[in-house]
This record gives sequence, structure tokens and C-alpha cells, in this order.
Amino acid sequence: MTNLQSAQQFSQAWLTDPRVFAVNRLAAHSSHKFYDHAPQCGEAMDLKQSLDGQWRVQMVDLADLADNELAEAAFAQPGYDAAGFSPIEVPSALETKGFLNHQYVNQQYPWSGHESPVAPDVPKHNHVALYRHEFSLEPKAAAVLEANKTAADDAAKRRVTLTFQGAATAIAVWLNGAFIGYAEDSFTPSEFDVTDVLRDGVNTLAVACFEFSSASWLEDQDFWRLHGIFRSVELEAQPLVHVNDLRVLADYDHTTGEGSLDVVALVRNAGTAAAVAATVLDAVGNIVWHGKLTAGADAETLTVKANVGKVNPWSAEEPTLYTLQVVATDAAGQVIEAALQRIGFRHFAIEDGLMKLNGKRIVFKGVDRHEFDARTGRTIAEADMIEDIHSFKRLNINAVRTSHYPNETRWYELCDEYGIYVLDETNLETHGSWTDPGDVFQPARAIPGSKDEWRAACVDRTASMVRRDYNHPSVVIWSLGNEAFGGDVFYSMRDFVHENDPFRPVHYEGTFNDPEFSAATDIMSRMYAKPDEIVKLYLGEDGKKPYISCEYSHSMGNSTGGLHLYTELERYPLYQGGFIWDYVDQALWQDCGDGTERLAYGGDFEDRPNDYEFSGDGVMFADRTPSPKAQEVKQLYANVKLVPDESGVTITNDNLFVSTASSLFTARVLVDGVERWHANYRFDVPAGETVREPIAFPKVTDLVALSGSAEVTYEVDQRLAEATDWAPAGYELTFGQYVAAVSFDDGAADAVVAGDAEVAADGFNAGIHTDFGEVLLSKTQGGMVSFKRDGREMVIRRPNLTTFRALTDNDRGNGSGFERAQWMAAGRYARVTGTSVEETADGKGLKAAYSYELADAKHTPVTVHYEVDAALRVHLTVEYPGEADAATLPAFGLEWILPKQYDRLRFYGLGPEETYADRLHGAKLGVFSRTAAEDCAPYLLPQETGNHEQVRWAEITDEYGHGMRVTAAGGTRFATSLLPYSSLMLEDALHQNELPKPRHTFLRLLAAQMGVGGDDTWGAPVHDEFQVPADQPLKLDVTLELI
Repeated sequence: MTNLQSAQQFSQAWLTDPRVFAVNRLAAHSSHKFYDHAPQCGEAMDLKQSLDGQWRVQMVDLADLADNELAEAAFAQPGYDAAGFSPIEVPSALETKGFLNHQYVNQQYPWSGHESPVAPDVPKHNHVALYRHEFSLEPKAAAVLEANKTAADDAAKRRVTLTFQGAATAIAVWLNGAFIGYAEDSFTPSEFDVTDVLRDGVNTLAVACFEFSSASWLEDQDFWRLHGIFRSVELEAQPLVHVNDLRVLADYDHTTGEGSLDVVALVRNAGTAAAVAATVLDAVGNIVWHGKLTAGADAETLTVKANVGKVNPWSAEEPTLYTLQVVATDAAGQVIEAALQRIGFRHFAIEDGLMKLNGKRIVFKGVDRHEFDARTGRTIAEADMIEDIHSFKRLNINAVRTSHYPNETRWYELCDEYGIYVLDETNLETHGSWTDPGDVFQPARAIPGSKDEWRAACVDRTASMVRRDYNHPSVVIWSLGNEAFGGDVFYSMRDFVHENDPFRPVHYEGTFNDPEFSAATDIMSRMYAKPDEIVKLYLGEDGKKPYISCEYSHSMGNSTGGLHLYTELERYPLYQGGFIWDYVDQALWQDCGDGTERLAYGGDFEDRPNDYEFSGDGVMFADRTPSPKAQEVKQLYANVKLVPDESGVTITNDNLFVSTASSLFTARVLVDGVERWHANYRFDVPAGETVREPIAFPKVTDLVALSGSAEVTYEVDQRLAEATDWAPAGYELTFGQYVAAVSFDDGAADAVVAGDAEVAADGFNAGIHTDFGEVLLSKTQGGMVSFKRDGREMVIRRPNLTTFRALTDNDRGNGSGFERAQWMAAGRYARVTGTSVEETADGKGLKAAYSYELADAKHTPVTVHYEVDAALRVHLTVEYPGEADAATLPAFGLEWILPKQYDRLRFYGLGPEETYADRLHGAKLGVFSRTAAEDCAPYLLPQETGNHEQVRWAEITDEYGHGMRVTAAGGTRFATSLLPYSSLMLEDALHQNELPKPRHTFLRLLAAQMGVGGDDTWGAPVHDEFQVPADQPLKLDVTLELI
């Protein structure tokens, strides 16, 4: 059911007829390579001629054109005066080249509020890009035309086809003035036979690319709405005998270790060849198997089935690839055509109720990924693809969902090569058709639903994906689309897949919202289901299907908290992983008009409607550098788990097939966060097993002289023993730590010799002065107003109470700003209600107690105590007694304005990246050095950032090491951040470039801060265990020292 139609002239009516989506388009087929000779390994296809490069374009509005103007296609004629056309690079998006305005929307259709078309109609104002391109044929294509001049009939002619790999949203094509065809589906190839239209000399290719068509109703994905010819355009010259489609089932029997082949080749003019044979080669060119293809009932359908004997199976852990050659030869044995397809022998299917690869239950540690580049939109360079693959491997990501459309063919080749499991998704999303704001469902409006007028188009989209990508071993699941509700159209799509693929399961999450059609999917899939909900509904004895979270852990801004609550579900057999939403922030570089650029989001281009910064959901920033969230993903996605103690390490190898023999393990001993010893080991733990390995850690007393208490950390990490394409030798894959001996100092180390300390006090201030510095406590301002050494002042204003943090994206989405509004003002506007300052009993120090009332509804009391000794050590406590019936606190502690130069942070705690109560698993305990600028993560919307949890001590210094040391006291830990901006500055800015020029440095010392959350960004709160209850007492207890 593909409804491929033919016509001699373009009709504008097709734009609003969902039954017309492919006119004169050739049937979809595999993306194998082919040659007119026996190729060398890795040889480029010289039968392919790229038409990429500089074209010319003119933008028009369809409403301004006469009814038959495009049908007559004057602009497509070779002699047309194109003086009004502008140059444009193809491939590219019209928006990134300035021909259309950028627009980002998520669920709503882009015309919302401007026009109100009813499906399948489209807006009256519909931009049309009229492209022209002149080219001459390269030798291979020219040879086809020359050979065809003497062909006896059409069957004896060789063919040349024209392919558009991707164009949005619909295209009509002319060549040398003749109408070639029409196609929709922006993300799969549209191929046309142009053999009889090509000419010697200069050829004129013309394309009308429509912003909107009925296909727009099917392409309502959460992304920037980009249009134009955004993927490559190419000619392919076909030999007389041509493998048009190649379907290869390379199966693997894990019980015997043998592979089998089932090859079906659709061969044009197969009868002209003397023989068509198939050969399987290994990576170095050795022949593994050879045989002949034979014709069945259809003379042009050739098949072969064979057992090829022992093979190395394909998996993400060991992505072994072979090359299948299908070669047609003439009577003299000369090659007519050689078709090449890289294959991997593997068996993926649902068996015993679980998805299994080569007999083993699989767990997807995946991400959703849009094809996106911050400069070129969805025109993706191979370098971007390779960098994404490399970063996948570095972060232990083993799977990707092509959300929500088939990707460039090269992406699948890279996933085959490097070893990444692919959930391949049909280009279908209709979220805005069936959902009103507030998730109010409108089933009657759902597209495609059970509406016959949409059926063929949807099946064709699935068929185009399956036929193109079938041969890739990395593709393990077919998805019918995203957020398109239910309906029996999905049965038709499912049936096509099942009829054409005997093993791969079908995925479709949308039937969760329309359970009547749950049979459309072989897998139970949810997006943003909470961990306890997943366990309760899908992982118990009543579970009927394997479960995945096709989207989870929404990583918008400072997020991805609680990821471990999901990865812990791997212990349930039916839970088979999920895909974090998403991988790279969708943001675009925008010229600010002053010689600078910023990363822009929805609305920044005056696009209306839009969904603002909701485009920024990536584990990686838009420039493809890792965000702090990546630290957590990497550790929790690791297949090897390390649990050390004082005498060794327990290693659990969750890989399915590979042992740890090729890894290097490094054991370390850290004393108070500083490494004192390390040694390298090789441990060979088989896949799927847990092994205890002894390690002869040295005694701590042999490593360092201890004069008091110490904290000892035993660490073991797994590293690459040898360099790979994606990381150097020694790259750390995962780690485990164990804190074996813990005791706490009740303040700083030995006192600094201060000489004589002078105490001075009057009605306004009390101070201690030494020959190297001073501390001044104000009796009127409620705290310490000077903390100075050798003339270097550490205080701009006295440290202020804080009960606030700049809202994260998740905070905004779940209404935290409303629920916790009082805490924004409570600390900032707290008032001093009592002051007591007195000398210590020995007359060499000061004690001060300040009573505050928070500016909350109940005027909650808070006390701040300073005790200063003759060495100018300040013991500081800030105590909150708890307040019943109040919203949980975002944070509690002090925010301190420092001179700008104190922008270095060295701390002993969890790092190196920022950490939060619900995002700690990827952090190590150690001593780390950061700068205020480094710790201000460039989230699209400025927000809370830079926090470090479980800090034992922190040094805040200038570039010369001058500053102060803050040490946890009283057996406590504290959280800290050092940033160029205050919480309010972060709260008020809409973009990073709107943050003011740094004039100070802002230090936060916190008793506690709530987690960041991450279940979703539109209502899910931070989990209770990671909040800061308002009814519980809190205490910040630290000692300050000048250094």
C-alpha cells in the first residue's frame, strides 16, 4: 500500500490531498553501494554524481501565484531569466540562509493563531522556494546517455536517477523544463527516473519546495521548523544489470556460533547477466562464503539462502562487520555491476517475553537525538555525526532513537561501525492535531487515527524507512512514529513491518494514550513515566511485553536529577532501558549586532508562536561540549560496576559478550582527597559475571604521616588500555569509591601564630586586629563586615541569608516559583531583630550572635553566630529551627559578595562538575580546582548552577592563592558555589549574553539545597527525598580562615 502515482504535470491540488504524496517517485529501496567494476575496499561510488553546491533560489508566496502558474512552471525552463534569484548553498535550510524566519514550536502547529486551516488544508500563505541549478554530466552519467542512443528498446537502456535525500516539506521537480515528479516525506529519499530527460551539455534542474503541504500535519515534531533542500541531491548512473534493492537477513545462531544468509535482490535486467553471485568477505578481505543467486517466480527477483559457518557476531560491544558483494557478470566473466552492503551477523528478537540479542537480554542505555547543528540546522556534517558517535562511546551510551524521523544514511553506517543500537523511527508526529493545552485529548481530530485518506501516506513513510535501513545490523527496532495517538492506521503500518521483517519488533508509544490499539506495538513503551509507576504497572508478574522508556529523564537546563532511580530498574527483567531526552540542545547561533553571537532559542527570532527555551534539552550543549549532566549519564550507563573496599574490588560485568580483559584497572588511595598511591591491574571478568579481585592496598600510615584524623578513600577505575578512535589510552570509563575511615576535625588545622591580637569594641562595631589582618563585626548591620589579610578585603557586604536559588527549567515547569515564592524574598529581606557581641572569656576573641526574622509568612527566626579567635579564625554557624506548614526550601545558607579577583575555587568534596542532592553518582570524592567562570554552566536560560555537594573544605582565592579557606565543622558537610553572578542575576537574565559584566564574585555556603529533578519539565517535582523540608532544622557550621 504505497499509492505511488504518475502524472505529466504538477497539480497544486496535491498539496492538500493526503492521498497524493509520491508522483513519479520510484519505490524505496536499500542504500547499498554499487559499481561497474570490482571495487577496492572503501572506494567511493563513481557512479554517483553530487549536485550539491551553489544553486539559485527565489522565495514566493503561493497565495500570490496564479492557479496554474506552477503547473506551467515558467521558472523551470532552461532559458528562464533568473536575474531575481539569489545564490544559496545546497544542502541547507532556507532559515539558516536567511530566506525564511526561524521558528521553534513543540506541540502546536506553526501557523497557530495566524490561520486556522482544517486538515488536510494548509495555510493560505505558504512560502515556496523556487530553486534552479545548472549542471553538466560527469563521465559515468554521460556514458549512460551515449550507450542509450543505440539501445534497441527501453529494456536495453541503462538508467540515471535523481535523488533528493531530504527536503521539507514537499517538492515538485522539473528537469530541462519537463515535469519529473512530486514527493513528500521530508526525511527519506525521493528518487526519480530522469534517463529520458537528461541531455548532453548543460542541464537545468528546477525545484519548487513548499513550506506547507498536507504532509505538514504529519510532521509536527518538537523541533525548529526548517525547510528547503537540507540533504544532498545526487544523480546515480546505473549499469544495465542493476541491483535495485537488496534485502539481507544476516542471522546468527548463538548456540552454534554460525551465521546464515537470506538474500533477496531485485535485479533489473537480471536475465542479461550470465551469472549473479554473492560473496561474504571479512574485514581483511578473506572470503567467508560464496554462492550464486537464482531466480524464483519473478525473473528479476534473485535469492539465495545459505549457512555461512562460523562467524563473529555483531553487537554494540563487538561490532564485527562483513561485506556482502553481489556481482553480476557477463559471459566473459567481466563485471557488469558489483553491489556492496556491509552486514553484521546478529539475531535480535523478542524471545521468552524479552528483547534479546544473540540470546542475551539487552538493556538500552540510550538517548534521543535530533539531527541538529547550531549553525546549519538539520544539515548535518559527517564530522558532527562522528563526534556524536565518539561522545556516545565516551559516555557509555549504547543506543539511540532517531527522534522522530529517519536520519541520514551515513548515521546508520557509523552506528554499524562503532556499535550503537538504533531504534529507527518513522517520520510521523501529529501531537498538535489531537491535544489541546493542558493535555486535553481530542481523539476525533487525531491524525492519522483510523482515517483512510492518511493510511497510504503513513504506510509509505514506514516502508521507505524499512526498505532503506533494513540491512543495517545496528537497527534493532522499528518505530511507527511519535505522539500521534492511536487508530487502525498503525495496524497497517505494523503489518507492513511484520510482513517484511521476521524478527525486529515494532515500537509505538502513542497507543498508551489510546489503549484500544495497544496491539500496534510489540513493546510496552512510555515516555516520562515515573520509576514507581513503571514498577507498578509494567514490571510485575502481570507484565505482558518488554518495557522501555522511549523518552525519560528530561534533560532541559540544569536537570537529569534522579537518573539513578531509573537505571536501578535494570534489575527487573522486563525493564530493558530507555532513551534520555535528549542529546544536543537545539539552539542556533544568532548575531547580536555588536560583533558577538549568542545561542538563541524559540522567540529570539521574533517567531510567533513559539515554545521558547524548551528546545534546550540536551545532555550536550548546542556546541556539542558536554554539560555537567553528562558526568551522571556516563557513570550510571557504565556496563561495569566497581565496588572497592580496603582489601580489593568487586567487579560486576554487565556486558553481554565481552570480558574486561582489554581494560586497564587503576587502584588508588586518597587521603583527605589527595592521591597518595596508585597501581595498575588487569582483571579478566567474563561478561555477565561478578568477580571479587583482591588488591594489596598499602597501609595509610605508610603513605603519609598523620597527626590527627583523616578520611581515606579507596578508588578503582576502569580505563581504556589502548587508544580508540573515540578516546585515548587511559580514558576512564567508570569508577568506584569507598570511604573506609572517616573522622572529622572540629575546625581548621593548627592555629596560625598571630602575635598580639587587639580587641576593639564600641557601640557600632567590634573587631580583632593582628599584625596580618582583621575581622570586624557590625552591631548595626547584622554580621561580619570585614575579613581582611595583609590589606586584602574579602567582604563587599556582610554575608546575607539566602533561602533561594535561581529557578531551574524544572523549577519553572513544576511551579516551584509559585509554591516557593516566599523563599525568594525570605532570606534577602530578612531583618535583624537582635544583636549580641562580646569578648571571649580569655579576652583575645569575639563572640557575636545575630537574631533574624526571615521575610516569610511566619517570620521564621534564624540565628547567626560568629566566634573569632586571636588567629582570626571564624567559627560561623547559621541555624534555622524549622517551620511547619511551609513549602520546602530551595536552599538555606549564606550568599557572600566577594571582590571580583577571588574567582578561584579549590574544594574537597564531590566533583569535578556541579552536583546536587539527586545528581551525585557521577561525581568523585576528591580535591578539585575550578574557576567561577567554569562553574557557571552556559544553560540556554541562565539558572541555578555551579553547586558542589558534600564539601569538607573549600578555598576561595585569587590567582596568587590569597583568600580564605572554609572548613566544615561539627561533623557536618556543606554545599558551595562560586560564580561571577548572584542568584538574582541568574534569575533575571533570559540569555547568557544578558548577564551583566562581572564586577564581583558570589560565594554561596549552604547547609542544604534541593535536587534539580528531571522526571519531566512540565510538572514533575523533585523527589521528596531530595527536597529540603521546611519543618526540619538546618544548620550551616563552618570555620573561616584567611590564607
